[in-house]
Amino acid sequence: MSDAKTLSVYAAKAAEYAKLTSGEEASPSLLRFISALPQGARTLDIGCGPGFAAGTMAAAGMEAEAWDPVPEMVAMAAERTGVRAREAIYSDLREADAYDGIWCNFSMLHTPLTAWPDQFTSIARALRPGGLLHFGTKLGVGEKRDGIGRLYSYMTESALLALLGQTGFTVEYSRTGEEKGLDGKLAPFIVLQARTDA
Repeated sequence: MSDAKTLSVYAAKAAEYAKLTSGEEASPSLLRFISALPQGARTLDIGCGPGFAAGTMAAAGMEAEAWDPVPEMVAMAAERTGVRAREAIYSDLREADAYDGIWCNFSMLHTPLTAWPDQFTSIARALRPGGLLHFGTKLGVGEKRDGIGRLYSYMTESALLALLGQTGFTVEYSRTGEEKGLDGKLAPFIVLQARTDA
């Protein structure tokens, strides 16, 4: 999440992106994530964008943190009641046994594929035993830029599931589909939830 061109796109289109994702706070995946965590859980929304998910977690009584590398996004997330927002990226995640749940919704896909194993390992370490990961990404192969200049890393479903297994996760739930993104194009995606060993 340090690609300068990708970050500049999100900075310029922060308000547009917030409008596009404004229904996220009521998404079935988010409600499922929240219901699977203990009361008062400590959570992290990494790559939080405008902070809709973190805001919903905080409203549910959770200790919600939100990270994003784009200052404009961090400012919007910080306006959500109960959310502690900061400018940070995946490589800043160095804690161990710190979170009950980590929400990574369509953010790791803007980092190079070579970084994914280390990033999943860091997430597994940062979660408490039996901790829950929500992960969303677009499906495909390789790395390329979209029509508005964002860097995308794509992985197939089978490769992603294998990588999660190798980095200490057991998938409990997954769903695939297609949706339109900020570039206006339909793309296949997967969202899943997985736990570390208890």
